Amino acid sequence: MGILNVTPDSFYDGGRHAIHESALAHGRALVAEGADILDVGGESSRPGAESISVDEECARVVPLIAALRRETDLPISVDTTKAAVAAAGLDEGADVVNDISAGRFDPAMLPLVATRGASIVLMHMQGTPATMQTAPHYDDVVAEVAAFLRARIDAAHAAGIPDTQIWIDPGIGFGKRRDDNLRLLAELRTLVAIGYPLVVGASRKRFLGTTPNDTPDDRLAASLAAATLAAGQGAAILRVHDVAATRRAVAIADAVNQAAGLAR
Repeated sequence: MGILNVTPDSFYDGGRHAIHESALAHGRALVAEGADILDVGGESSRPGAESISVDEECARVVPLIAALRRETDLPISVDTTKAAVAAAGLDEGADVVNDISAGRFDPAMLPLVATRGASIVLMHMQGTPATMQTAPHYDDVVAEVAAFLRARIDAAHAAGIPDTQIWIDPGIGFGKRRDDNLRLLAELRTLVAIGYPLVVGASRKRFLGTTPNDTPDDRLAASLAAATLAAGQGAAILRVHDVAATRRAVAIADAVNQAAGLAR
């Protein structure tokens, strides 16, 4: 899943693709690099980010989704917590709603997805983007994230969304301490065992930093390591900024695993 943020303030690529022409060019580049899904977002969810209006978010993402749909048959995901934005994106050809609130912020979201027959990504987050990194705490992060995801799956079912349209996401970096993120990555198999396609988005995030002063630009190698570990544990979808590099890293890991199986 290639990340296409049409925002001025996202933590890694904020402002790089905020203009329609630049965003469309980047979408084309993600397709050329081998993306399987394009994830279009118009509202930053970085720590401390504040919400924007429906009109502003639609102005950012809807023309881009329409333009991408004219050029590619790849699935397109609209990354939003607002049902009105999701509806506008679906109208222009999006196939998936990627909701970091798992349908909690807007009570119209799950019924909309059910009515439209779209897929939805249900993600775990403690708090909101504005507050999520203010002293997050877990007694058992894996168990608590798993319980949350099961509860939101139940809510999706109650709204009429079938199993085949539900994906889940542990929300790496969303209301978690560094050790929480690392433990989730170490125990992804527990979440895979819930039985739904698992989306993992660790790309370029702060917990991957290896020095006190590193920036997102310094985290490519760590991002590739995290993606490879996630894929090796059964993650179905890797949400990444660096599509081509991630595909190469995962491909060699898969080849080694296949060779190990043959050797046994």
